[in-house]
Amino acid sequence: MKNDKSIGIVGLGKMGLNIALHLKDEGVNVVGFNRSLEGRDKAKAQGLVVASSVSELVEKVRSSRAIIWVMVPAGPPVDEVLFGSDENISKYLKEGDVIIDGGNSYYKDTIVRYKKLEERGIHYIDCGTSGGMSGARNGACLMIGGKKSIFEEIEWVFSLIAQKEGYFYVGPSGAGNYVKMIHNAIEYGMMQAIAEGVDLIKNGAYPDVDMEGLLHVWNHGSIIESYLTSILEKQLKEYPNLDEVEGVVEDNGEGAWTIGEAIERRVPALAVSHALFERYASYRSNTIANKVLALMRNGFGGHKLVLKK
Repeated sequence: MKNDKSIGIVGLGKMGLNIALHLKDEGVNVVGFNRSLEGRDKAKAQGLVVASSVSELVEKVRSSRAIIWVMVPAGPPVDEVLFGSDENISKYLKEGDVIIDGGNSYYKDTIVRYKKLEERGIHYIDCGTSGGMSGARNGACLMIGGKKSIFEEIEWVFSLIAQKEGYFYVGPSGAGNYVKMIHNAIEYGMMQAIAEGVDLIKNGAYPDVDMEGLLHVWNHGSIIESYLTSILEKQLKEYPNLDEVEGVVEDNGEGAWTIGEAIERRVPALAVSHALFERYASYRSNTIANKVLALMRNGFGGHKLVLKK
């Protein structure tokens, strides 16, 4: 007989795999699937049960209902997994089954997917997931949207993935992705302020300040002590010489979506706008601020770090 607490994870990248391993440690019957053989092999090597197809995945986790957590990049990859090919998830799900999108999908896309799946009786939950790779493995922060009754029926999933008091039902379909979009835009602004401060110190009256030491002090009782400054302290230990880091800071879309929303709602969002345009500028400049931003993003999310050859 299958464990009553069973879940399938589609997408075994840096976040999906850590969520799967976290749930496995919590005693959940977890089965993973990744389209690439390399991803499946990596997961198997860490002790995860891995299906070779979507149909096998659903079969292995089905009890009274199947719950599938999707962790793939936003946009077309989500639609491909849900509806696209012969090996899409919705083909193998039944009325009452649940799909959870844990990625950074655009909230308007989520609402369209929700309506499409609801026509078949398949429930779609959007779950903004914060905390980076460490949070996924040890306790994340979750912002959940969708039908409240379904959230309540599968609340055990979120309670196990999140750290204590780290999950919250925020509203109907799209709400989870919406507040996560704003969350990520706030993150842009906070990171930008930290990066500009470091840049000013390194180009200011006392450029020889030991930044690793200063970050260490800031992380012990200062007003700006935070997860981001703690990440930067760790990153500066690994990359003390910023000259080896390229100041290229990618934008994954949430900042631009937020600015679009701010324009539509006529709400000023000056800090977020500045931070977003600085990321665009990073492709044309190589400032210390952008190097610091790149280090922080690599530290919490595993985002690509470009090093000089």
